[in-house]
Amino acid sequence: MNASDAAVRDRLTTALRERGDEIADRWVQLQQQRAAIGIGESELREEADALLILLGGALNSDRAVDNMLDSHGELRDALAELSLRRERAGADPTATSLAILALKDALLEAVERDNQDPRELFPVALSINRLLDEAAALSFNAYVERREEIIQRQSRQLLEMSTPVVHLWRQILAVPLIGTLDTARTQVVMENLLQAIQSHEARVAIIDITGVPTVDTAVAQHLMQTVNAVRLMGADCFISGVRPSIAQTIAQLGIDLSTILTRATLADALAAAVEMTDQDSPSAKAPAGR
Repeated sequence: MNASDAAVRDRLTTALRERGDEIADRWVQLQQQRAAIGIGESELREEADALLILLGGALNSDRAVDNMLDSHGELRDALAELSLRRERAGADPTATSLAILALKDALLEAVERDNQDPRELFPVALSINRLLDEAAALSFNAYVERREEIIQRQSRQLLEMSTPVVHLWRQILAVPLIGTLDTARTQVVMENLLQAIQSHEARVAIIDITGVPTVDTAVAQHLMQTVNAVRLMGADCFISGVRPSIAQTIAQLGIDLSTILTRATLADALAAAVEMTDQDSPSAKAPAGR
């Protein structure tokens, strides 16, 4: 730590120790004036006290002020939690960032009360700006990550809802596909289908592509991956809904589906599956009684 950084640290530590309540009160006041955050004054004050305590603790360590957030996990976690708490209260990320940036003025005002020399105030102001700019960016990033997590979870739920596994008949399952079949959706189809095969002890699975608008090389590969996974589970697999246009496209692309059982309609596939399971059942193989 150089002498300049040590001096900045001492001034901030002194301000927090001697004027901590003033800083917290001023910060709460500035937040209420500048940002629509939807949080009551008492909660804001409690939040300010907790964050200032953590800031004081970080300043008492040997970490440089400019990269304090990178090396102080507790302070980073507190800022991330503040962002999520504001999000739950309905505040947008801009309001949360502005609320954190308001701490700049509260800290500078407290430091200025004890020293009016611009030469000494400048490095303090510079460090405060860097520290709280990074804190505001961190809070915004926490909000974005949280939103991304929600979006991914909702997308996953929508994928699962759009790829239901239907128990059509004894030991026969079907997956009616509608729309584009991409890698992410194929993975969901495969996971749900394999789990259902195990749960229902299914012998045959039908993948119906009647609602799939086009079949290209990528879609065909996804289908073949799913069929192979089903076979590894010990079940047979039909692909139904192969319309003339799709059959022509597959032939033109040179895609080899000769090892896969196909049917024109779901009804045809179900009939074939019922016949297959009846033939494989113990009762079908047993000799007729007298």
